[in-house]
Amino acid sequence: MIHGHGGNIYQVAKALGCSPREILDMSSNVSPLGMPAGLNATLEKGLGEIVSLPEVDSGRLRASFAASVGLGADQVLAGNGTTEFIYVIPPALKAKKALIVGPTYSDYADACRAFGIEPIFCPAREENEFEPIIDEIQSKLAGVDIAFICNPNNPTGRLIPAEDIKSMLSAYPKVRFVIDESYLPFVPDWETESLIGAAADNIVVLHSFSKIFGIPGLRLGFLAASLEIIKAFEPFKRPWNVNRPAQVAGSFLTSQESFVKETADFVQKERSAFLGYLKGIDTLCPFPSSVHFILFKLNADLNASELCSRMAEHKILIRDCSNFHGLSDRFIRIALKGHEANRRCADILKGVS
Repeated sequence: MIHGHGGNIYQVAKALGCSPREILDMSSNVSPLGMPAGLNATLEKGLGEIVSLPEVDSGRLRASFAASVGLGADQVLAGNGTTEFIYVIPPALKAKKALIVGPTYSDYADACRAFGIEPIFCPAREENEFEPIIDEIQSKLAGVDIAFICNPNNPTGRLIPAEDIKSMLSAYPKVRFVIDESYLPFVPDWETESLIGAAADNIVVLHSFSKIFGIPGLRLGFLAASLEIIKAFEPFKRPWNVNRPAQVAGSFLTSQESFVKETADFVQKERSAFLGYLKGIDTLCPFPSSVHFILFKLNADLNASELCSRMAEHKILIRDCSNFHGLSDRFIRIALKGHEANRRCADILKGVS
């Protein structure tokens, strides 16, 4: 359950006999621009606060985040990353039947299975460049209690327009839609596509600070929903679930709109540049993406595990996607970094793929 994610720089560094800092990790979907300026100083200033317990319910952090997205603090929960919420959604919403729109993040299925639910899947197809088909999703919603949709999706990078999701919310009021928007801030003007303020009682929105602000090790995410749904999570809340450094960082990060915009703008330009570097490499077929990571299919005899191993020998990690439900050992995912790092990755890919 806890294996199969990207970002295992420590294991690779140990195998190569080098420092983890020497590894270029393009397997983990964090911001290519790293952390916002001022965050380190904010954390250093607040470090003395770890001698006391953190705020038990992250009240001030919740209020700060809620205000930044136009909600009331009582409509928001703060957690130890969005993964904390994913694993309590099935019991909190008393789900018996779950639909997962894929291929996608494995923890949705793992969370369901942890509570005795074998999910059904609605996989987007390669022949449609992994664009989800709304009619196909709706055809599987009969009798479903919860539907997980990662939007934009990991690992495909495809974005379902907000209006299409809103139409499903309206057409299927008895289905609780879990919309994971962890990667949406990488899309320019992301607020126009966000459902975090949707006026619907059957939606749960997950929002991550780990990805867009480059702090996956700090663990910080949010859940937003109607008051009725928030109440359903009450029995599953734990005191002090967000540590004090994460609370301090989160309050600072809710005001970093300019950094989010800068990151999204960089991603759009750099994604085009990176694909340009790889143009003409027939062994790699990229699929359209709205965000900073790109799904590729391998068109040669090389499989994903072999290519990942060859790249690791050059101290570059890319993501083997064979453990995503609906994908085979012919798929990899690459998350963009800075311009020079991306160019270096492209140059090495030309030689080993």
